[in-house]
Amino acid sequence: MSLEAVLALLTVVGVLAALAATRLAPDVVLMTAVTFLVVSGILSPQDALAGFSNTGVLTIATLYIVAAGLKESGAIQWMARRILGHPAGMRAAQLRLLGPTAAMSAFMNNTAVVAMFIPAVQEWAGRLRIAPSKLMIPLSYAGIVGGTCTLIGTSTNLVVAGMLDAQQDVQLAMFDMAWVGVPLVLVGATYLFFCANRLLPDRQGAFEQLEAAREYAVEALVEPGGPLVGRTITAAGLRHLNHGYLTEVHRDGELIAAVSPDMTLYEGDALVFIGAPDCAHELRRIQGLAPAEGDIHKLDIRHSRRRIVEAIVGPDFPALGRTIRESRFRSRYQAVVLSVSRGGERLTGKLGDISFQVGDTLLMEAGDDFVGQYRHRKDFLLVSALNDAAPPNFRKAPLALGILAAMVTASATGLVSILEAALMAALLLATRCVPIGKARRAIDLTVLIVIAAAFALGAAMTQTGAAQQIAEWLLLADAGSPWLALLIVYALTVIFTEMITNNAAAVLMFPIGVAVAEQLDVSFMPFVIAIMFAASASFMTPLGYQTNLMVLGPGGYRFTDYVRIGAPMSLLTGIVVVGLVPMVWTF
Repeated sequence: MSLEAVLALLTVVGVLAALAATRLAPDVVLMTAVTFLVVSGILSPQDALAGFSNTGVLTIATLYIVAAGLKESGAIQWMARRILGHPAGMRAAQLRLLGPTAAMSAFMNNTAVVAMFIPAVQEWAGRLRIAPSKLMIPLSYAGIVGGTCTLIGTSTNLVVAGMLDAQQDVQLAMFDMAWVGVPLVLVGATYLFFCANRLLPDRQGAFEQLEAAREYAVEALVEPGGPLVGRTITAAGLRHLNHGYLTEVHRDGELIAAVSPDMTLYEGDALVFIGAPDCAHELRRIQGLAPAEGDIHKLDIRHSRRRIVEAIVGPDFPALGRTIRESRFRSRYQAVVLSVSRGGERLTGKLGDISFQVGDTLLMEAGDDFVGQYRHRKDFLLVSALNDAAPPNFRKAPLALGILAAMVTASATGLVSILEAALMAALLLATRCVPIGKARRAIDLTVLIVIAAAFALGAAMTQTGAAQQIAEWLLLADAGSPWLALLIVYALTVIFTEMITNNAAAVLMFPIGVAVAEQLDVSFMPFVIAIMFAASASFMTPLGYQTNLMVLGPGGYRFTDYVRIGAPMSLLTGIVVVGLVPMVWTF
């Protein structure tokens, strides 16, 4: 083996060790390795940076904007509330969770899907009186296997497809992976349905507490002609909120204090909720509820730029002793008071008649520049915005879903390439559903840098002959059997995925898989497709796949919980993939 091959292998080993054993940022580690490869002369600058122009990487960047448009419009949540409904028990909740999550993850970014489903799952857990830990990992796993069914379901598929196109001049179609992905979803969902309840702990999540929160009273109206009209409190999803509870209903001048869960909602009903600051944010995300404070509709602020803000009234506040109505608060601050807390307790009565006092904590809806504008003014002692508190604009949800459907149809029928379809969808969403600034911020540069830099490591292994050498070492163990070689490549990819990240594992294993196929004088396609699936098969740790990490806190999980349920899931996935792939893509 040449010196360059040895250096390339040592670089890869160093990257794996740094990613697995240190807290260094992955993009820093990978770019350091790329710098070494260029400076040492192993790779030319053009080869080292080729990943940044790869069609798969560019498609991933574009799909971040598509996902932002779907999130900003509330499209995923809009679909979730219609598809999932309100199950009556644990088994029904699992059935409604696994199928729709997998189906939606096949056509949308599975990270965005899981993020939007987490609140719905928490709502189920509260209503069904079961621990959220029984549902959170199944949610993540369903998103993972669902993403394997199409080319755009997961970034890993796009990365491998980009390498196939660039290095082997092979193009994959939108639904090529479905031959293996759909059986994988069926097997995985069956396993989770029968085993998740027994293997997962009965544990509360990290965000289930309200005791220490400041308490507000927030009022909302049932929109005329909206989806909540004619539904019961329970069916509308208002019985068990994460951050508050429904305490009373005002209807035609009558106060209904004892709210039954079976009470039917009528248009114009005023619902009073009591809870933590996040309660107002949570209510904004329920389609069919409108803020009861009429001044909100008079705010001259774009919907996407609004935030839920908390502020404490200071001694220099100009309207001390005056009521909210008298102070002309909206005109002065371009903000609307939703609720007032005094001494940690909510204030009752008509909101407009409450007089300001020093120390009052105001819950408001304001522009996203309110915090920066008033943080250092003497009007308020402290100003803070709730994270990600912009209310979704549900009116644009059908448009966003229509654009997504057009993108999938255009690419699946071969009318345009996946990159071209994604670019057009991103342009439409960025001009109609999500502000340009948010679309720009939605692109995760860290992930893109890691993927593009990993391409350089793969190129170094190919050009120096290191990948061929690893292939020879692997073949010493399998006596030339393509099936056994495929199993070894699959297992090695899974190990890399659990240690580092799914995309980096796919890029590093791609040249090894191709080299193994060349040594055996068989088609490289079974090995490449197996790597594609194996790189997404991260079930045994919370680190290998982002959705696993996202449900760690809400599910209250420990590392061993992932191993207990993930090891059988990983084994079943391996059996399905290694068994089916050679039947679809023959050796």
